[in-house]
Amino acid sequence: MIATIVEGKQLLESVIAALIAGVGITFAFSIAIWGFARFADLSRSERPVVAAAAAAVGAVALAAVGAAVVIGIIVMTKK
Repeated sequence: MIATIVEGKQLLESVIAALIAGVGITFAFSIAIWGFARFADLSRSERPVVAAAAAAVGAVALAAVGAAVVIGIIVMTKK
């Protein structure tokens, strides 16, 4: 009997999950950078309401990145 060294289905699932997580976290972090950069620009232009909205978008995106990192650590330590 030949032993199975690599499970193809599980390997494919891991690759797809890593690709989705990598692109998703990178996108969320780019939105955070955009939000904080727009906040700085709009603050200098004396548009406080729009600047606050941009900062809120940046903060939510940064919180999503942090949550994704925490979830990733939890998933890795459970296995």
